[in-house]
Amino acid sequence: MKRKFTVLVTCLLLAALSLFAFSCAEQEQSSSTAEYTDLSAEEAKAKIDEGEVILVDVRTQEEYDEKHIDGAILIPNETITDTEPEQLSDKDAEILIYCKSGNRSSQAAEKLADMGFSNVYNILGGISEWPY
Repeated sequence: MKRKFTVLVTCLLLAALSLFAFSCAEQEQSSSTAEYTDLSAEEAKAKIDEGEVILVDVRTQEEYDEKHIDGAILIPNETITDTEPEQLSDKDAEILIYCKSGNRSSQAAEKLADMGFSNVYNILGGISEWPY
């Protein structure tokens, strides 16, 4: 009898913990409503070739000076805070963001999307994966 009770209590605790973890995950997902889109280098190149995009390099000045994609403007990720970058005045413009490998650009893309920019794209793999 005691063993059955222990098994029952253990199962109930596991079920409660699972429900709690699931509700926390759902709550975390719903707290960030801003969206951006990941693009491969090929998809990004096609958008650039179509024209009318803003290409943003979010690396440091030193990294930008060493190598950058033609036409890119520099807005280091660390400088993107709560205030909209002055170089980006049109919230509906298509903005393609890259860094070295994709980490900083995904952070910057999320920050810009949170600010209300509606067409934000993160170039996966960054300049490390840029063959053009």
